Amino acid sequence: MTSSFEHYTYPARLSDAERERVLGALRDGAAQGKLSHDTFLRRMEIALTARRSEELKALTSDLETDGRWSRGLFRAVGEVSAFPARLRRAWQSERLPKLLLPVPGPHPLRIGRDPGNGLRLSHETVSRMHAELTAHGSRWILRDLGSTNGTCVNGQRVVGSVVVREGDQVSFGRMTFRLTASLPVPPA
Repeated sequence: MTSSFEHYTYPARLSDAERERVLGALRDGAAQGKLSHDTFLRRMEIALTARRSEELKALTSDLETDGRWSRGLFRAVGEVSAFPARLRRAWQSERLPKLLLPVPGPHPLRIGRDPGNGLRLSHETVSRMHAELTAHGSRWILRDLGSTNGTCVNGQRVVGSVVVREGDQVSFGRMTFRLTASLPVPPA
């Protein structure tokens, strides 16, 4: 008795890593504007249902470029386009009104619209009890007191407390200042 075996090999199953690589290339292509939203969605669907490597390669063949050169070009364009914003921030920082750090004392300096505050700021974006500035040794701690429009230091919103230094840009609502330290009194 003789039997003949027909030998058929099935194509290798796609790995998750291959599929993820293609999905990442499609996301990058869409982010760079190389793919429209509809094309991106269609190709994502095909990538998720593809059974062979050739199908995946076809999805990204028009997106592949020389990686090092294109990355350098995108980095250069990003730096050039960010220059006006950096220049504007630097220009505005030098023109900001100065907020003199008080002489350290036993009580914190309260900042807000309320007349009882040590620093009263009469602006509609400043809360009645907006923030508090406290000296701890040689460091200054700025704490937001649950203000409506927030307190920011160097463009970052303060959550809780943060250490501030001379030269920092501090915003209470839409009022922005540059912190300066008092000049030391010369000995008599």
